[in-house]
Amino acid sequence: MLRIWGRLSSINVQKVVWCADELGLAYERIDAGGKFGVNDTPEFLAKNPNGLVPVIEEDGFVLYESNPIVRYLCARAGDDALWPRDLRARADVDRWMEWQSNTFTPATRDAFWQLVRMPAEKRDAALVESSRAKSEKCARILEEHLSRRRFLTGDTFTAADIVVGCTVHRWLNLPLEREPRPHLERYYALVKSRPGSRQVTAQPLS
Repeated sequence: MLRIWGRLSSINVQKVVWCADELGLAYERIDAGGKFGVNDTPEFLAKNPNGLVPVIEEDGFVLYESNPIVRYLCARAGDDALWPRDLRARADVDRWMEWQSNTFTPATRDAFWQLVRMPAEKRDAALVESSRAKSEKCARILEEHLSRRRFLTGDTFTAADIVVGCTVHRWLNLPLEREPRPHLERYYALVKSRPGSRQVTAQPLS
């Protein structure tokens, strides 16, 4: 049985859960990290010395880091749509996955933490504004890109749409003013309509 360690409020755990649900995989998810703790125990640190979620276990195989887990699950399932065999198509998917991890999600991080996880009296408005401005640049890139295609890499839903979709969900649901992005909003409605997204997109930010 596939086990996924991590709380569902973590965006990195969301990517893995969405991917597993998209693929129709059977799994057990175990809450860890944040208020649940667990991730600082010797048992967990033996799985991931960084003490971070998500971690997966399957038949003695242990893997951490969310995007590699998503790629592994897609390849394990043999799903050529989510993780194409063609190397150039795969590189395009991989490019957007890395952009999510290295650019888009870091841009949204301060706004998310300040507006969702920080008590109102402790919020730093300057951090929120800086994060909002960085996130708007990313949203502008997506808006332009999605004006010419249905999904990130063309007409087919891929692993790139899972990981970027998690950050789009976060960005479009933050309680702040955003520039109107009709193509991005159309895209969000499309990925949100997928049954595999439900555990991620049906819950409020937390």
